[in-house]
Amino acid sequence: MDFYSRMVAIFKVLLPLLALAILATLFLISRGSEIDAVIPFAESDIHERTRDQQITAPFFSGNTASGDEIVVSATRARPGGAGAPAQATDVSARLTRADGQQVTLDSDTATVDMGADTARFSGDVRISTSTGLVVHTDVLNTALEGVSGDTPGEVTGTGPFGDITAGQMQFGAKNGDGPLHMLFTKRVKLVYQPKKTE
Repeated sequence: MDFYSRMVAIFKVLLPLLALAILATLFLISRGSEIDAVIPFAESDIHERTRDQQITAPFFSGNTASGDEIVVSATRARPGGAGAPAQATDVSARLTRADGQQVTLDSDTATVDMGADTARFSGDVRISTSTGLVVHTDVLNTALEGVSGDTPGEVTGTGPFGDITAGQMQFGAKNGDGPLHMLFTKRVKLVYQPKKTE
């Protein structure tokens, strides 16, 4: 079962259960009525929430065909429509490879285009690895199938070796289930900081 089919199957079960829980809370656990109660939302927030469909605090976890574990969460997500990709805000993702390598990704926003099999992370994009490398960029494009991606713009990073800046970065596994590699290209500058011996 592919990623999209899993998501659809999960939400087909999750959303009706969530609706049932909300209804049960409204009708069975009523605390009485307050005629002068103030709605705890700003007027603009209410309009935004009722204007289109959205999911608050979505969470997804699953495994790739090669056994990698993926966990994704966000503050809010909106489904895509005709000609418009699905969107999410305050996205946090963690990939744990079968060999124990771990990569985390945080971004302000993300859009997912299932037809093109791509996801685009933008805003303050931060990638960190279990080996101690931390990379920052404005935009990151990734594939939904497999683990690969690239940045169309500049990246800055720090790691055990020192500080690095580059015009672009690509990442992925050379072999399907091999280790992840990051390739920095275009105006690469490395400030090497050797480890201090005690």
